[in-house]
Amino acid sequence: MMYDNVPEKPRAVIAGAEINGGITESMDELAALCEADGLEVAARISQSLARINNATYIGSGKLTELKEYVDSADIDLVVFNDELSGSQIRNLEDATGVKIIDRTMLILDIFKDRATSKEGALQVELAMLSYRLPRLTGFGKALSRQGAGIGTRGPGEKRLETDRRHIRKRMDDIKKELAKAAKVRKTKGSRRNSSGVPV
Repeated sequence: MMYDNVPEKPRAVIAGAEINGGITESMDELAALCEADGLEVAARISQSLARINNATYIGSGKLTELKEYVDSADIDLVVFNDELSGSQIRNLEDATGVKIIDRTMLILDIFKDRATSKEGALQVELAMLSYRLPRLTGFGKALSRQGAGIGTRGPGEKRLETDRRHIRKRMDDIKKELAKAAKVRKTKGSRRNSSGVPV
């Protein structure tokens, strides 16, 4: 799980925006995904919107309501039922003071925990890093509070660049490992075929 610095079963709020029609079924699915990832869903918050707020996804009034609930209910993170941009994550973290993730991050984390082979785990890790890299500035406040320091502004900008370099290097390393694994698998397959041994 990606929630190493919080209690064994982190408490989460799930949040969503209703644009065209109901989102009850989608929010039910998100709650089930949270539970599959070891999260306790403490509350649901949703809002009917004509369009998504570019800065904070939800409107200012609903954001205030979310902040008040997070403060009063000992919440560890908020999971949004849609893909968020890096700036939306950063703004939401600044406003709520807790870690913000979106549906895609949650699903990738579940895949990572359930990958049964080394190659599968590497493929999921590569997908997670690829997804996180352009959103890295969004992980600032909550992660720096947890000691990771990723995405902090001001003096943290150097750290942000360092983190980006580390992520890119790790992505390159994973690609090399996957290429090596594919080559080994191909070689073994060729040997089996040439030996005539049934598989």
